[in-house]
Formats: sequence, structure tokens, C-alpha cells
Amino acid sequence: MSTAPTGQIAAVILAAGMATRFRAADPASASKVLAQLDGKPLLRHVVDAALASRARPVIVVTGHAQADVAAALAGLDVIIAHNADYASGLASSLKRGLVAVPKDCSGLVVLLGDMPRVSAAIIDRLIAALAARPGALAVVPTFSGQRANPVVIARAAFPLLARIEGDQGARRVLQAAGGKVIELPIDDDAVTTDIDTPEALRALKDE
Repeated sequence: MSTAPTGQIAAVILAAGMATRFRAADPASASKVLAQLDGKPLLRHVVDAALASRARPVIVVTGHAQADVAAALAGLDVIIAHNADYASGLASSLKRGLVAVPKDCSGLVVLLGDMPRVSAAIIDRLIAALAARPGALAVVPTFSGQRANPVVIARAAFPLLARIEGDQGARRVLQAAGGKVIELPIDDDAVTTDIDTPEALRALKDE
């Protein structure tokens, strides 16, 4: 397993899902995260932002259409962590990413492969917020008062992450962490912009 500087935060990018809503509307699509936006796959936008941030290493969890997704990332400085149990739900992908995080990392940031507008600057602000509050278990962005993504989780909360099941995600960890969660207001709807359907993708292209 690779190592990281002490205090480093790993990026775990979730790109394993079957995206049934997207593929129902576009059966020709191998994977939602491979849909094109501004000349490159949605997932490449997320990976590029992670690589431009202070997060290291960058881990991409694959599942559905694994070969196609991995091929789209060829040549990039990322760790591919394949989740063979991806059909069981989001929790299995999060836990697969958790296993790939180097033991000397102090936390991880969970990025979703269908949120292409999240920037390196946003990622770095969230990481800095956790570093500024050593007792915190997590940092979550808020937009217009609502919690959003991505979420940073401290190593002290990894046992909570390891216990999630089915379609539970980071939200379950935030609930369990209670008052030790930092809410960081972000004045950018990138933290709420995900792509669930071809219509949502077209709307984003038209902005």
C-alpha cells in the first residue's frame, strides 16, 4: 500500500454505480460517469479537480463498466480500487475506498463521480476546515443552508464508515458524528450539482 505525508487527506472518488436512471433514458450509455461534458467524461472533471487539490492519493472506486471507466483514466496518477460488490449499494464502494486509503492518512474526502463542477478550491477549503479543528470528525459543505457534497471524514470516524451497509453513504456517518461535524457554507451550487439524468446533463451544458 502506498504511503502519504503525515496529516494527508486522501480523495476517494465513487464511480462504481449502475446509474439506472441515467441508463434507462440513455441505454447506449456504458456508464453515467463516462458521459461527455465540455469534451471529457464527467468522471475526468472530478478526477482532475482532485488531482489539482491537496488531497493525496486520489483513489477511484470502480464497479459497473469497470473496464471502460478505468480506460477513461489511463495515464492519470490515480489508484483504481475495484468494488466487485458494487450492486449491493453505495456502502460497499465507500468501504472499498476506505480500505485503499494509506494508513498514515489523517482522513479522506468523498467525491462523487457525477459532480463535475466541484473544484480543487472547494476540496481544499473543506480539507483546511478539518485541519483547523482537530477534534472534528467530519466537514460538510452547505449551500443555501442545506448539507451537500463532498464530505471530508477524519480518521477518527473511519470506524463509523466501516459499519455502514446497503445504500447508506457518508450521511450516515455525519448523523453518527453528531456535534463533531463542521458545516462549511460554500457559495457555489457546484456542491449540489449532480447528474442523474441525460436531461440534467443537457441543462448543465446549456448554462
